[in-house]
Amino acid sequence: MRFRIDASGPVRVARPAGCAAPQRLRSDRAWWTLVASLLLSACATNPPVEYAVDIPPGVTDARGRFGEIYCAVLEGHGHDLPDYRPCEAAQSRVNSKPAGTGQPVDLGPSRRQLLAAIVPGIGYGCFAAWLEPPGTAAAHVSKFGFGMVDIEVDALSGTATNARQIRDAILAMPMDGGPSRIVLVGYSKGTPDILEAVVRYPEIHDRVAAVVSVAGAVSGSALADDAEQWQADLLRHWPKADCDPGDGGGVASLRPEIRQAWLAQNPLPSNVRFYSVVTLPDPERISRIVRSSYKKLSQIDWRNDSQVIYFDQIVPGSTLLGFLNADHWAVAVPLDRSHTIIGASLADKNDYPREAMLEAVLRFVEEDLANSPPR
Repeated sequence: MRFRIDASGPVRVARPAGCAAPQRLRSDRAWWTLVASLLLSACATNPPVEYAVDIPPGVTDARGRFGEIYCAVLEGHGHDLPDYRPCEAAQSRVNSKPAGTGQPVDLGPSRRQLLAAIVPGIGYGCFAAWLEPPGTAAAHVSKFGFGMVDIEVDALSGTATNARQIRDAILAMPMDGGPSRIVLVGYSKGTPDILEAVVRYPEIHDRVAAVVSVAGAVSGSALADDAEQWQADLLRHWPKADCDPGDGGGVASLRPEIRQAWLAQNPLPSNVRFYSVVTLPDPERISRIVRSSYKKLSQIDWRNDSQVIYFDQIVPGSTLLGFLNADHWAVAVPLDRSHTIIGASLADKNDYPREAMLEAVLRFVEEDLANSPPR
């Protein structure tokens, strides 16, 4: 028995005839990337219009206030940015969203000048040169006194290796003697890399203002259960690829059994603030390139972004900011901007107001830090 999600909430139903219960998700041929299992099919019924979700115990639900900030940013600054969407289209239709505070949203210069330090997902270092990211997010947030830098980690290594690289990068950043400014933003596997860093290396805590997970594989992805490291290593042959095999542990570190065991054995530090941003797209907002993996994960739960189920994206004990109407790639990987043919054909739902989203996240974190007692 599994849960199908209807507009009225979760309902226990029998699996449709012909759909085997997914003990492990099996693939018939190698993925050309780990995160896009293109040639697989799955039994599926039509998903709901509105998702019913459960907020885990210990998680603070701040969707109401984040929604106010995101809407203000989109309307105040988003019209001149790429891929503008109105606020209701940028966020997922999810039940029981708390009301906003009604407080005004400050869209002026940053008071704390937070610095978003981005840690990417698996394989990114292999195709970053080919992708040619436009740098528009960093340029946009800098207008308001925020900063953005990329932390380079091994594209194909496991979390322990990458955690050390994150630690070294943070300690190499200059300190100005004021309150901590670094906001570690983890995308996909970048989130477990960051979580391992803050657990293993307490010496970075006084430099880190917050940790934000965006579509993070916090509890792993079931897609990794059937993947092998050699499949991820195929990314080393991507056009313009410049990445080495690393320690060979990238795929294994994304398996749910590994991630969940790590979380159970490694309590997150209480003196670091954690925030979660979840991607949960409408079915029509999923690009062709990841529809098969979406359907595959849907054998377990419809509420996924094509790579990670929604509840596996939430950091334990974190503050939940919102559910974004974007698939796993659309929220962070601007394929359609630099490769228009791929954008028009395979990544056909890749457009998302990423710049406005990053600004909204930083503004929320800054406000929350200012209104909360220090830990």
